Amino acid sequence: MKQSKYFNPTLRDNPADAEIKSHRLLVRAGFMRQNASGIYSYLPLGKKVLMKIEEVIRRELDEAGAQELLMPAIQPAELWQETGRWDVYGPELMRLKDRHDRAFALGATHEELITSLVRDELSSYKQLPVILYQIQTKYRDERRPRFGLLRGREFIMKDAYSFHSSEKQLDEAYNLMHATYSKIFTKLGLNFRPVVADSGAMGGQDTEEFMALSSVGEDTIAYSDASDYAANIEMAEVHVAYEKSAEAEFPLTKGEAEAALDRQIHPTIVKVKDETILVLVRGDHKLNDIKVKNLFSTDMVDVPDEAVDIKEFKGTIIADHAVKAMVNAVVTGAHAYQNLNPERDLTIERFEDLRFIQEGDPAPDGKGTIVFAEGIEIGQVFKLGTKYSETMKASFLDEGGKAQPIIMGCYGIGVSRTLAAIAEQSADENGLKWPLAVTPFDLHLITINVKDADQTTLSDRLYNTLRDIRYDVLYDDRKERAGVKFKDADLIGLPLRVIVGKKASEGIVEVKRRDTGESVEVHVDELTTTLQQLFSQMN
Repeated sequence: MKQSKYFNPTLRDNPADAEIKSHRLLVRAGFMRQNASGIYSYLPLGKKVLMKIEEVIRRELDEAGAQELLMPAIQPAELWQETGRWDVYGPELMRLKDRHDRAFALGATHEELITSLVRDELSSYKQLPVILYQIQTKYRDERRPRFGLLRGREFIMKDAYSFHSSEKQLDEAYNLMHATYSKIFTKLGLNFRPVVADSGAMGGQDTEEFMALSSVGEDTIAYSDASDYAANIEMAEVHVAYEKSAEAEFPLTKGEAEAALDRQIHPTIVKVKDETILVLVRGDHKLNDIKVKNLFSTDMVDVPDEAVDIKEFKGTIIADHAVKAMVNAVVTGAHAYQNLNPERDLTIERFEDLRFIQEGDPAPDGKGTIVFAEGIEIGQVFKLGTKYSETMKASFLDEGGKAQPIIMGCYGIGVSRTLAAIAEQSADENGLKWPLAVTPFDLHLITINVKDADQTTLSDRLYNTLRDIRYDVLYDDRKERAGVKFKDADLIGLPLRVIVGKKASEGIVEVKRRDTGESVEVHVDELTTTLQQLFSQMN
């Protein structure tokens, strides 16, 4: 493609609202443009990268035996009402009505719709297992869209669903998809880790997220410095052996007192399923509401900012394990106490793991200690079980002719988020640096001076030759200064650059790697061999 004819509007300055590197560079390099908050158009370069990512995904999923389909983005409200998620999902679900006043949702996810499809088509154990997937635009009304493609209101996603007659089949599919995801993200050139995660509004039990490591990630990963253990900080279990002090217990008194954080107790009111619960954690720890949610097997908990008198509270009290070991603790705030000894002075129903893990804590697998890293969620795998099939009456006949609910799995990849994650990990201060698997063009052919007949003639010849041997070439034939061309080339970030300059009359060109900045002069007769060698080094 000749760059003089290519729709690739680059910018010299960063967009004012771009907070992170990938957002700044994808806009500046002409890969995308914002149309509204959290909504973007993909320009030709951006679309080519998306297609490359989708190609890798399709190839690996097809190899795993998954079958591609395409479901509608507009979903009838009654499907969501069958599972109760129409009311539970919250304001992120974009809702609309047609001219007949029928309610619909723009698809944030497709569990309900895919379940409605298979319940009418899969009726026997002989038809199972099946894995179906699609690549499609999703919609979520984010309260605060930010970070470009990382948190948008419209985004591209690959969602897959598996259907089984047994838990054994589900386990096999889950492990297969987990391995397939690892292959996909490896081939995309990402530095990633699978981590234990929370299922959130999706429901189900076992789930893992695939995190691209990045300093701008919105999720914190807790991982061991001595093993493969890794979990989202929300799900990392705390395995600390707390030892109770042998000091004498003093009488409980009211009033403020100074104390180190690890000698304080912080009480928090939590509302779960219309019940008000008092949760206690140590002052140097932070309450993990996800653990509270999972403890009570509910979809959400409310943590109102309410002061509470810890001695006058009449409801259920639960406490973190660390609280059990405390002696003569201090309670601060509007209802302060001194010398509170939890098991003596309070009726605590049970002690549980209720806090966020901290750096330096022992790793839950018993190997090493916990270290934190930031990550961008690019994929997640779920074991849904029968959460959707039971409520939507999707069943099959087993070998004995008895109806059983179909057992389901769900597997998502954020395609547009993956594009941003690759850009975030690969870019430098000058622009993007695309891995070979997703580069929009293989080569950037640059003519330094288009007014020079030798340069133009050689460039035209090379353009045709390189395309004939199946290289996808972006040919900068523009009437621009060399400095402008080189800056744009750095921004766009193609793996190899072929520069036709002053030595064109001698048949000599410069070949430069974008990733390392290394360059070499070669005669055009040796160019194809040199390109093959360089590409093999980058694979």
